[in-house]
Amino acid sequence: MRVPRALIPLLSVCGAAAVVAAAGAGAAIDGLPGGGGPAHADGVREVSAVTVSAMTWNVCGAPGPGCPLGARPAELTQRIVQQINGTEVGGRKVRPTAVFLQEVCSGQVQTLKKTGRLARWGWAFAPFSTGPSCADGQGRLGVAVGAAAPITGVRTSPLPSPAGTGRVAVCGDVPSWNTRVCATQFSAAGEDPSGEWRQKQVDTLGPLAGIGTRVVVGGDLTDGPGSAVLDPLYRSYSECDQGTGGARIGARTVQDWRGTATDKADYLFVTKNAVASCSVPAVPVTSSDHRPLSAVIHFR
Repeated sequence: MRVPRALIPLLSVCGAAAVVAAAGAGAAIDGLPGGGGPAHADGVREVSAVTVSAMTWNVCGAPGPGCPLGARPAELTQRIVQQINGTEVGGRKVRPTAVFLQEVCSGQVQTLKKTGRLARWGWAFAPFSTGPSCADGQGRLGVAVGAAAPITGVRTSPLPSPAGTGRVAVCGDVPSWNTRVCATQFSAAGEDPSGEWRQKQVDTLGPLAGIGTRVVVGGDLTDGPGSAVLDPLYRSYSECDQGTGGARIGARTVQDWRGTATDKADYLFVTKNAVASCSVPAVPVTSSDHRPLSAVIHFR
């Protein structure tokens, strides 16, 4: 596991992981009300501190040669369960309490809903409006968010997309955490070479996620951290793998055919006053073309 990078160094954890904190709330995403203030109407009600262990992962469930287990969705589901039941952040084993999945099949999500501790979770799934069906009758590809607590107020929004792609985002509220959670996947560079559609997707995602007391947005955003397309997200939130002083960096999450990590395209954006540390596996993941990004997020 890679040692997490710091947004603002606070202390060290077991000498292995830097715990990071963002500065105060910054400018809001264009068109959003407020600037990161409390979500409550009176703006004064106290909320309890909570820690969320999150993981975002493009599981690559599409059929075809690009996804190692796309033709074997049952095996891929087992790998997803294994990853959810045990990951590492800063060299420490953690069990995620929130997951954000991309290119996951609707049938796989139905299986997760019936499996072990995940059967007690809240889940929301949104299919891509177009694209191939999953293998073995596993339904549609899409994105999903799961939490170890009930999810309410689920809202799905199609994202502006090039023809034939049909990208989407899904968000919901976890009342016991006073937190809004959103999962999404943007158009790939091959579908949108200029980034025009991804810019529109960011603009649509912003109002859907909102800027409240607590927000976690996880997804495969396809662009690297330095892309201007992601400017609105970096202005409104902090990314868990962001560097000291707000440097837009992070461990690589996309793998080539040899398993070598080549680019960062997966993100966990959190409310700016959260404290977070995160990690990406240092070894190849054989079940997908992406490595998962995991984080421990403290909302104070």
